[in-house]
Amino acid sequence: MVNFVGAGPGAEDLITIRGHKLLCDADVIVYTGSLVNEKILDCRKDSCTVYNSAYMSLEEIMEVIISAENNGLKVVRLHTGDPSLYGAIKEQMDILDKNNINYNVCPGVSSFCAAAAALNIEYTLPNVSQTVIITRVEGRTKVPKKEDISLLAKHNATMVVFLSAGIINELVKKLYSAGVSMSTPAAIVYKASWKDEKKLICSVGTLEKTAFENNIKNTALIIIGNVINSNYERSRLYDPCFDTLFRKEDNKYNEG
Repeated sequence: MVNFVGAGPGAEDLITIRGHKLLCDADVIVYTGSLVNEKILDCRKDSCTVYNSAYMSLEEIMEVIISAENNGLKVVRLHTGDPSLYGAIKEQMDILDKNNINYNVCPGVSSFCAAAAALNIEYTLPNVSQTVIITRVEGRTKVPKKEDISLLAKHNATMVVFLSAGIINELVKKLYSAGVSMSTPAAIVYKASWKDEKKLICSVGTLEKTAFENNIKNTALIIIGNVINSNYERSRLYDPCFDTLFRKEDNKYNEG
């Protein structure tokens, strides 16, 4: 069994209990060394062999995994955040399928969750935004034309932009072309949950300047939307004036 494990956003105590147990028991770990906090690996066995996939091609990674599996070893493929977001795991799964090798996925805490925690914000505020768009600016990896940020931004939903800290100028151009106000609140969260985390509140119009002044070029998320700083309606979830499946309306709050 090969286990794909989400390492979480960075802090060593934000990996799941299940993921931690799998790491402790692994004979071979292939981890994304360019993004994963190495301290997460401190729990590994002395006999465990570790490979840094930052220096490996897909073919080299899979050669290690398949060889270890064929030798009856327990393998963990450790990805940053949650493997389902920009983890490039599908191509690995397809190769395992072709080799009739079983695998499992252990989810992790995504950096977009850690970024919200760092900023003390809620992505889905009533009457402000009930939709979160997770996307990226096109770089070496193409983005489908219908998912271009200049189109997505027209929804005025909360946006979390991955893998784009080095090309913020392109992001701002696309937001501007979508009609997004330059005064729209924005934030940059660098290395969310790490000890050297930075959180920078700005606006769409000052995004590029903020990134430049703070030397932000990579390993950062960009959040755009009024949820960062806006008035909002109270949620109906705990409103005493509304019935729920578990609680009856309290009429005293309706008096007058």
